[in-house]
Amino acid sequence: MMNTSRHKIFHPPVMLFLKRRSFACFYSAQSQTDVPLLQKKTFFRSSTGDGLINRLCEERKFKEAIDVLCEQKRLRDAVHLLDRIERPSALVYSTLIQNCLRQHDLGLGKRVHSHMKRCGFIPGVVISNRILDMYAKCDNLDDARRMFDRMNERDLCSWNTLISGYVKAGRIKEARKLFDEMPEKDNFSWTAMISGYARHNLPEEAIHLYRIMHKGQMLGSNKFTVSSALAAAAAIPSLSTGKEIHGHIVRWGLESDEVVWSALSDMYGKCGSIDEARHIFDTMVGRDIVSWTAMIDRYFGEGRREEGFSLFSEMMGSKVRPNDFTFAGVLNGCADHAAEVLGRQVHGHMTRVGFDPCSFAVSALVHMYTRCGNMESARRVFDRMPHPDLVSWTSMIAGYAQNGQPTDALGLYESLLESGIHPDHITFVGVLSACTHAGLVDKGLEYFHSINKKFGLTHTADHYACIVDLLARSGRFEEAGKIIHEMPMKPDRFLWASLLGGCRIHKNLELAKQASEALFEIEPENPATYVTMANIYATAGLWDEVTKIRKVMEERGVVKKPGMSWIDVKRKVHVFVVGDKSHPRTDEIYDFLGELSKRMRQEGYVPDTNFVLHDVEDEQKEQNLVYHSEKLAVAYGIIATPAGSPIKVLKNLRTCVDCHSAIKFISKITKRRIIVRDSNRFHCFEDGACSCKDYW
Repeated sequence: MMNTSRHKIFHPPVMLFLKRRSFACFYSAQSQTDVPLLQKKTFFRSSTGDGLINRLCEERKFKEAIDVLCEQKRLRDAVHLLDRIERPSALVYSTLIQNCLRQHDLGLGKRVHSHMKRCGFIPGVVISNRILDMYAKCDNLDDARRMFDRMNERDLCSWNTLISGYVKAGRIKEARKLFDEMPEKDNFSWTAMISGYARHNLPEEAIHLYRIMHKGQMLGSNKFTVSSALAAAAAIPSLSTGKEIHGHIVRWGLESDEVVWSALSDMYGKCGSIDEARHIFDTMVGRDIVSWTAMIDRYFGEGRREEGFSLFSEMMGSKVRPNDFTFAGVLNGCADHAAEVLGRQVHGHMTRVGFDPCSFAVSALVHMYTRCGNMESARRVFDRMPHPDLVSWTSMIAGYAQNGQPTDALGLYESLLESGIHPDHITFVGVLSACTHAGLVDKGLEYFHSINKKFGLTHTADHYACIVDLLARSGRFEEAGKIIHEMPMKPDRFLWASLLGGCRIHKNLELAKQASEALFEIEPENPATYVTMANIYATAGLWDEVTKIRKVMEERGVVKKPGMSWIDVKRKVHVFVVGDKSHPRTDEIYDFLGELSKRMRQEGYVPDTNFVLHDVEDEQKEQNLVYHSEKLAVAYGIIATPAGSPIKVLKNLRTCVDCHSAIKFISKITKRRIIVRDSNRFHCFEDGACSCKDYW
């Protein structure tokens, strides 16, 4: 409470106020027709609404005047009134501090606090807590701590406020020290610390504290505590811990709360138990768009795209309206699986419900079309964007590069610069890839050096991998070696793989050995390195070395990843592996391939057996090549779709040289446009030629 006896004497600040008072008042003139001019004491210049404030001040109703000014968001004027009040009340100070916090105005808040000190006002615990809260929420934790240390009286709110401030700022150690010093704790205290650990990537500490809470306290968790603990369990991830918390939730009767159910579903999904997550999702009563979107994204994240699309369709049939996050998640799922038909349906949904042409969902739409190899549709969407963001520009540049249109990619990059938007690290990966696919070595080197010299960006490992790939594919190994030697970071697996790929093209056996040894050390379990080296040895006729490679693979338990190709026909995905005979129309496929082989040979096709890894007769090698997975998928696409319609096949590995050559002939013979997306890029075969110009 305020010591009233002290305030019977005018202290210097009060005397200063009395001297200022008459000076602060000024005159308002009436209209020019009013003669003579009347002098009238006012507090604010005449304007709409100030008449009321001036009248309230004249009647010394300063609290009411401050309330009006705060409602008008004229906080500075409200704070100025403090100098006109002889003894501001606790309510006046409380109102001003509360509005300084609401408007996040730390400067004015400090002025109010300083005024209290000058006037000798001693705030009680409630106002002290408000000042403390203002400093903490305005990110001035040093003043908050000084305020806390000077408080004669503290309550639980005081401790919790400062701890929350430390947690928000990421000063977890200080928060924990204060937490341990608390004379008493409530659910808010525990939740603040547990959630702080969870939010700042310390999930183990969050779970440890959560267990301490239940071991030594009689408090029952609330929905926020258990939700934070579940987030920590998901971040570890620890399914057993999540189930332990689930048991607590059931025990405390929190299972009906939507926040808790959402956190539970998220935990099970992130811990790999997606079926359990779906069970909880289905049990939820008030499923909002966040819950739907999260569950759909989990299916796509686990590679269960059919269930993801099915759930999206179910949501579209409900009363829940999708948002940008929903559309973006589904479109990214379509992009990952090149599911263009479904992507188009999502595009249709977006058009029907209406969407913001500047939203990030539109960027996802552009990305989906580029990943599906439909650059025409991607460009149409892009051109309709009023202000394309950098993500959309980058998607288009990378899309053109991957689809064998490097000229368009580099042209769009120049348009990006003209727009005033600065490229980032990812943009340059697309630009350098375009140069790689086009064999534009000198242009690529120019762009590579501009990353640092022109734009002030730091070269990343991806940039180095791209430029080494570009040089190695062109056979400029000496320059590639110099860049590797001078790069500031240790070469990663992508760089060595790029170099190895160039060695395979140019049959550089010695450098290939160096690159493969580095890769064996970095990722000894990756079969791609073993297979590539075996191919290089096979091409050189070094079959003993091929045998050694196979033996090392057996000893290390490395298994070659099987080549797999798939095609979507009438909303059904048909998957093929080499020599596959499981398809219902296998006989038709094989007969058709047999006829095609004869026609291809008549057109000049010669099987490329250089990369067949078996030391067998040439006739057997050719037979092995005929039934590669992409050839089976292409053959099925031709017999299962109308004449003249385009065919799109996807493959999990890089397409082999012989298949690439064969499909060029097939496109010419069947008069079909055949698109193959392998692990590296798109190949668009048409009339006997490929968009990559045989450079991939």
